[in-house]
Amino acid sequence: MSDAMESKTQRLGTLEDEECLVSGTRYSVVSSQLRTKFGIKSLAGYMKQSHNPLVLQLFSFLFLAGLLLIILILVSKVPNSEVQDKIYREVMQLKTEVHDGLCQPCPRDWTFFSGSCYFFSKSQRNWHNSITACQKLGAQLVIIETDEEQTFLQQTSKAKGPTWMGLSDLHNEATWHWVDGSPLLPSFTQYWNNGEPNNVGDEDCAEFSGDGWNDLKCDALRFWICKKVSTSSCTTK
Repeated sequence: MSDAMESKTQRLGTLEDEECLVSGTRYSVVSSQLRTKFGIKSLAGYMKQSHNPLVLQLFSFLFLAGLLLIILILVSKVPNSEVQDKIYREVMQLKTEVHDGLCQPCPRDWTFFSGSCYFFSKSQRNWHNSITACQKLGAQLVIIETDEEQTFLQQTSKAKGPTWMGLSDLHNEATWHWVDGSPLLPSFTQYWNNGEPNNVGDEDCAEFSGDGWNDLKCDALRFWICKKVSTSSCTTK
């Protein structure tokens, strides 16, 4: 065979082998020499030299598929319990916010304690005007019914300053009654400060003062506390 014919045959074989590698339709006829040259390790180098659009598309597809697989593996490692716990916390927080916004045991600026609502004034009035102010709020100048309530009100008033309660002996000296007409129980007399009530200068109205009660002239200016029963069906936390 002439040199020209042999050279032509080699070029044709090379092109034929390359076509077999790209299309994959004639892979069975690819020589062992071609397998060595275009093995797995040299695929990247071949891709750099190739200008065939089909090869580039195939490589891009494999790259994207591998990237997607990595992302799926990472996501799958997040425990379902963590996701569920996060959703549960967010739902409970939303529930609390809705409950607090729509279901309050007392009106705004009132304080809830043991089934009742209390309004602690920011201004001072005399005893009679304090009664009127509470009535306008649909309440009464505070009447103390339990020792626990007394402790709560005494501590709050001590921090604020001398404060009127709904107790007086205006109708009968030394006989103390609440504003609803009920008498002062003997067990509550322990809350008078030492030496009180002393009725110095015609003192007929009672106030929270320091650690206990004191009688004072009813026209003195003091803070005041209103009380009314909570009508809400909400359950406090």
